[in-house]
Amino acid sequence: MHVKAAATDHPVLEPLRDRWSPRAFASRPVPREDLLSLFEAARWAPSCYNDQPWFFIMAQKADDKQYARLFECLLPGNQKWADSAPVLMLSIARTTFSQSDKPNRHAMHDVGQAIAQFTVQAVSRGILVHQMAGFSQDKARESFSIPENYEPVAAIALGYPGDPDTLPNELKVMETTGRQRRSLSEFVFKGPFGTAFDILP
Repeated sequence: MHVKAAATDHPVLEPLRDRWSPRAFASRPVPREDLLSLFEAARWAPSCYNDQPWFFIMAQKADDKQYARLFECLLPGNQKWADSAPVLMLSIARTTFSQSDKPNRHAMHDVGQAIAQFTVQAVSRGILVHQMAGFSQDKARESFSIPENYEPVAAIALGYPGDPDTLPNELKVMETTGRQRRSLSEFVFKGPFGTAFDILP
């Protein structure tokens, strides 16, 4: 298993430290019980008014037609590698509240929380998740008959990490390069925007 654990400055939970977005996946299918565990984690995410505006379309590689339909929604850059993943998904946000039909401006945030919990649960089971902005919302909407007040948010590939040597050279470099993040002082503020919080080193 190719591991890219984060070099954190402060302690975090292991699944957060070990989470990364691979492009090389092993062919091994993800068992049903693991998939159910991941969706259960998403199910218990917090949401505005407990509206739970998250929805997912999932395709397993064994289901050729459904998998191909989802794969065809990806942009060419992601199609270069994503067909190695045993599972492809779309996350979808209902953009209006279920009780009132009024716009829910927190829907994207809440879907993000659901897929974050899904991802942490996945890593705890040795499964990695790669979320993608590079897909056609219009094609996804048409291919899967997504209603007007539902917004495709992200495409997702998941499975067990594979061999980086199976990737084209430029992707192999990305797969094996270390991970970087901004320092806390660049995004944790106190008072006026841009003023670093005084508990930071």
